[in-house]
Amino acid sequence: MIPLLVVIAAAGLLVIVLYNRFVRLRNVVDESWSGIDVQLERRGDLIPNLVETVKGYAAHEKSTLEGVVALRDRAHAATTVAERSQAESALGLGLARLFALAEAYPDLKADAGYRQLQTQLGELEEQIQLARRLYNGAVRDYNTAIQSFPGNFLAGMTGFGTRQFFELDDPAHRTVPKVQFT
Repeated sequence: MIPLLVVIAAAGLLVIVLYNRFVRLRNVVDESWSGIDVQLERRGDLIPNLVETVKGYAAHEKSTLEGVVALRDRAHAATTVAERSQAESALGLGLARLFALAEAYPDLKADAGYRQLQTQLGELEEQIQLARRLYNGAVRDYNTAIQSFPGNFLAGMTGFGTRQFFELDDPAHRTVPKVQFT
């Protein structure tokens, strides 16, 4: 009888330990996503200032400028990780077009306000990449825990499901840029 009680107690303890681990890892994932969200919001808040600065120099490029604002709004309205990932990828391409447009205006490139906004945006992009790596690492650990034996049995019974990675949708973002000197 005592060995049976020991086995039941050990199994109960294992369930408690696994469940608490899943909860801790899920909270780390949620916290990591919050870090990404904060950085993306900061970038979203910076974009209208950048667009307004460029507007003063390139008023006739209205469609490009409005496109970037629309992409920012779409990213802000996204509710899932997949939607946000796709919207932020498109926004990154829109910002690249905006910076390419700015290259055509030497006075704009010399403007101190524009340079400051561009520097801030560059720093934010680095912080977003760091937050994304942290989030993806937390998702990896969480998904591994709930998909590994014996945790997969408990995860299925208690409603713990896998989470999505925050990835770039555009294959162009994954390729190494080609640098040529002519």
